[in-house]
Amino acid sequence: MATVMQKIKDIEDEMARTQKNKATAHHLGLLKAKLAKLRREILAPPSKGGGPGEGFDVTKSGDARVGLVGFPSVGKSTLLNKLTGTFSEVASYEFTTLTCIPGVIRYRGAKIQLLDLPGIIEGAKDGKGRGRQVISTARTCNCILIVLDAIKPITHKRIIEKELEGFGIRLNKEPPNLTFRRKDKGGINFISTVTTTHLDLETVKAICGEYRIHNADVSLRYDATADDLIDVIEGNRIYMPCVYAVNKIDQITMEELEILDKLPHYCPVSAHLEWNLDGLLDKIWEYLNLIRIYTKPRGLSPDYEDPVILSAKKCTVEDFCTRIHKDMLKQFKYALVWGSSVKHTPQRVGKEHELEDEDVVQIIKKV
Repeated sequence: MATVMQKIKDIEDEMARTQKNKATAHHLGLLKAKLAKLRREILAPPSKGGGPGEGFDVTKSGDARVGLVGFPSVGKSTLLNKLTGTFSEVASYEFTTLTCIPGVIRYRGAKIQLLDLPGIIEGAKDGKGRGRQVISTARTCNCILIVLDAIKPITHKRIIEKELEGFGIRLNKEPPNLTFRRKDKGGINFISTVTTTHLDLETVKAICGEYRIHNADVSLRYDATADDLIDVIEGNRIYMPCVYAVNKIDQITMEELEILDKLPHYCPVSAHLEWNLDGLLDKIWEYLNLIRIYTKPRGLSPDYEDPVILSAKKCTVEDFCTRIHKDMLKQFKYALVWGSSVKHTPQRVGKEHELEDEDVVQIIKKV
């Protein structure tokens, strides 16, 4: 491990020394590819010895999972206690939480699992502290809640982002709009529908060569960077929404609070005094991008107490049936839908119909 760590440090030092311009783009692309490969070696779990870390294998429950990530002693445990009523040890010294503590929030009919992960330290992506387990658990979440301390420097945000990016988690980003397809022969074929300023054929060949790929088609639909191409080749990146909860706002001035309010993806809170926790839950709900679908048994009123929760990206009637029971599609005949996704109510629809938030659905089975 030490040799891998040394190699990573050497490459990072060389990248810091290298000036960024067109002449060095090819060299930097190559270094970034080498760095991504070394990082993957660190991420791969050791092949022998040592069982799983205590308290990290948390069973996924509920409709969505939110991970609280942050430096030690920024108020993650207090936030978990206030939001879920789960007890996670709280103290004014650092590294109080040593394992992963789960809690559940009931919000708008959905069960949201909240994980209080131990404090991240700088260098977690390189295996320091319990960083690897913390960030590996963070990869299984649907949304990341980065908790920051309002009275500590805002540079902490950048450090945490860097640690998460080192583990292949991309925050508030969309997957790169480029196509990478391996083939058996024909060399590297590079096509772009836009003018590129970061990538050229030589850089693409160098990055692919580092992965021992000598025949591939690469087509760009936007001005992609070397990092975007490496992300697509690696194929293990996770694109995840992220909310920054700035805690302890009771200890800063109104002027500082107004500056924080202008930043994107931010939500100022005070966990100790329970300020703006509703606003934080609203923001988490918005970033999770979930919709509620109510069921209606034949001849009865709709059940508004216990909605079926679906992702807004996968919300067809077929997804709805699968969420209730995997065998339901075999007996599916058609569905009756009341709500904003149909033109008249009730409307008879097939399983391809896309549902919207707070629709009411009745499934008619084959006889």
